[in-house]
Amino acid sequence: MYQDHEFDPITPEEQARRDEEAEFARRVRREVRRMERGEVDEEIRAEEEAEAAEEEARQAEARQREARERRRRSSTLWQLFSGTILVRRGVSRYYPYLLTIAGMFFLSIVVMFWSLHLDMRYTRLEREVQKLRERSIRLQEQRFQRTTHSAIIEELHARGIDLYDPLAPGEIIEN
Repeated sequence: MYQDHEFDPITPEEQARRDEEAEFARRVRREVRRMERGEVDEEIRAEEEAEAAEEEARQAEARQREARERRRRSSTLWQLFSGTILVRRGVSRYYPYLLTIAGMFFLSIVVMFWSLHLDMRYTRLEREVQKLRERSIRLQEQRFQRTTHSAIIEELHARGIDLYDPLAPGEIIEN
């Protein structure tokens, strides 16, 4: 038979696959021998014990986590923050008091805003009264300037009316 040293009918991928199959067969044979000798049973027992220990550690950690969560939930500060304090049995008898306090808070806020509104209104009215007083004073000054004896004489003279003073003093009428 003719040997062609340059042509190899087995591709590199085929060779890699065959090598993997051979390696797998060697491992299977090795494991079968170990099972026959009893070494595998010890390893299986050790793995089961390790898994059991890991499971126990996970359960212990879960119990610790639950205990921490219970402690955190039972904390009064946390219950106030989360609102769960309102569903406790002992707190439900204080609901009327809590509602009364809430109503008083609301009422005090309403009274505060009402008094603030009235104070602002009082201040505004006080400013308006001050302006009216100033206007009244100015009008009184104008009226006084227009109703003096000399101002009346000048106004009558401008209109061409002569004003004369009576020669005899007026008589006093008594009741």
